Amino acid sequence: MSVTHAIHEVATLTSKGQVTLPKSIRQALRLDMGGKIAFDMRDGEIVVTRVEADHEDPAIGAFLNLLARDIEAGRNIRGLPENLARAMLEHAGDAANPREDIDGDVTL
Repeated sequence: MSVTHAIHEVATLTSKGQVTLPKSIRQALRLDMGGKIAFDMRDGEIVVTRVEADHEDPAIGAFLNLLARDIEAGRNIRGLPENLARAMLEHAGDAANPREDIDGDVTL
């Protein structure tokens, strides 16, 4: 269970409409250089959230979502090894951390 702490910071808008996120906000959102944030306006307030970047390319993300739906529906994906399809199904919906160490051998 995560504990939410109130943080109040002020940032200045530049002539180009840019702001620098204060360090305490970047730390709270666990953002590094290149991290993405989303802005949502709700009842006159702006809510800033960190975007979990699964895939930068929307075409790849759409393809993987389509593939996951086919696997979940039990459709046979031609050319996809059964053990890979099973592993993908087992991990469907799992959060991925690209900075996390990889266990085991990797062949490229």
